[in-house]
Amino acid sequence: MAEPADLVVALARSGYLTEPRWRDAFLAVPREEFVPPVAWAVPTDGTPPHPIDRQTGPARWRAAVYTDTAVVTQTDDGEGDPATGTGTGTSSASAPGMVAAFLELLDPYPGDRVLEIGTGTGWTAALLSTVLGSDAVTSIEVDDQVAGQASVNLGRIGLFPTLITGDGALGWKRGAPYDGIHVTCGVREVPLPWVEQTRPGGSIVLPWVPGFNHGHQVKLTALGDGRAVGRFAGGSTYMLMRAQRPAGPDFDGGGWREGATPLDPRRVTHAAPGAHVTISGMVPDVQAHGAAGADGTFQMWVWDGSSQARVAYDPGFERSGVEQRGPRDLWNEVEAAYLAWAGWGRPGRDRFGLTVTAAGHQVWLDAPDNQVAPTP
Repeated sequence: MAEPADLVVALARSGYLTEPRWRDAFLAVPREEFVPPVAWAVPTDGTPPHPIDRQTGPARWRAAVYTDTAVVTQTDDGEGDPATGTGTGTSSASAPGMVAAFLELLDPYPGDRVLEIGTGTGWTAALLSTVLGSDAVTSIEVDDQVAGQASVNLGRIGLFPTLITGDGALGWKRGAPYDGIHVTCGVREVPLPWVEQTRPGGSIVLPWVPGFNHGHQVKLTALGDGRAVGRFAGGSTYMLMRAQRPAGPDFDGGGWREGATPLDPRRVTHAAPGAHVTISGMVPDVQAHGAAGADGTFQMWVWDGSSQARVAYDPGFERSGVEQRGPRDLWNEVEAAYLAWAGWGRPGRDRFGLTVTAAGHQVWLDAPDNQVAPTP
């Protein structure tokens, strides 16, 4: 049966787990104590998602625990049953590879005090506590049921970090300043309290999930003047922070405006991550989804809170049909952003960064003063 050492070896081989202190923590903290008996497993190796049940299928359950597998532990904010695979996942035990990547990105010093946003099952709080000591870790969780179970899980293995039930977007001012903030949920906009509660020179690591395609790992450094600045480090896929879940478009009843484009929407959807960072910077709040048809067709939808566009590619036509409605011509904006990225030489994600201030956040290329400005 799968064991903690198997997981550590696999993560080390994949490059996720490189530091001895985190390898030791992954060995010391039994993940099995943080995964419920019945849940929904989402492997990262392409294996289809599936239910796991410790009683009826102990080997399969343990395999999910000690491989690079995310485990959905709550759906529909507690109203659903995660074992069925239906509903929207709202809490999970994150995939160990992504957990390792963010912990190594945080890179805390001995003696650092860390605030974790999103306790979840408590596993990452346990890993942080093992390395830094429980007294150095504060973890905040918005869902009282999830927080209660995390407390039980942590206590079962003798770890007692400070656990707070509340809105993580507000941070936890009472314990500030922190040397690091470790975020375990997707963030569309970085809350200013995190910047204000981080010591100058301290780090904030988070999954930036603006909505266009997948998310991005980012490490920000607090500057002590109300700003935090940092670069993107890789990809990530996390459930969004509850306070930042986007609402659907609110239309005023206007009809569709028809048009066409020579740009194949598949090239936009499947572009390298640098393109998606550019689009998110130039077209704020845009979200997107694409789907291929069995006949070679492809459709792409883009939307924000007030506007929507859909683009239909058909291999039998030179141009793709475009329909747009709402006050913004969203496809035109997305197309212009994609072509701007291509015109810059298709820069990779690691050349981009993010600046957070009281006025909001700003994407930049190569240096903070070279801003990726929103389209007019």
